Amino acid sequence: MAAIDAGADAVGFVFHEASVRHISPTQASRLARRVPDSVLTVAVTRHPSQALIDSIFAEWMPDVFQTDADDMATRSLPSGVQRLPVLRTGNALAVPLPVWCLYESADSGQGKTADWSEAATLAKQTRLVLAGGLRPETVSQAIQLTQPWGVDVSSGVESAPGVKDVVLIRQFVTAARNAAVSLRDV
Repeated sequence: MAAIDAGADAVGFVFHEASVRHISPTQASRLARRVPDSVLTVAVTRHPSQALIDSIFAEWMPDVFQTDADDMATRSLPSGVQRLPVLRTGNALAVPLPVWCLYESADSGQGKTADWSEAATLAKQTRLVLAGGLRPETVSQAIQLTQPWGVDVSSGVESAPGVKDVVLIRQFVTAARNAAVSLRDV
């Protein structure tokens, strides 16, 4: 709710057991009921099994399903859900590039910065959401340098691993929105 109150356009629910942010499909379903229709809900996964995907969609219908680009080709998803393939720093890029993608560091959720130079190149070719190591104090510079379609944050707005900080969330969203406005004014 802090992200929504701060003006975020989307909120993610993490389904990756190795993550301190991992929740169950039942928990996500319960939380997603509080999300207004104007805010996208995202099922965030990393190399999910088909069984996990099936359990997510049995409980809840997110607006967007996010996983590594390689996984998208081998997983079955319900029709109607948007797919957000993840491309990673240091990995071979999908050819052709997806119309919409998230560009992340090699290791999600660890606060490691993605390659902004490569992100800037990709942002000229696709609707890119930049992730990886963003924080309230770095998001403006990241947006100025890469000019992404959007930005994504998780560990960068936490006071401890898995513990979101309302003040950091507000600072991040404000900085991101201000940077986006300044790009439009140029």
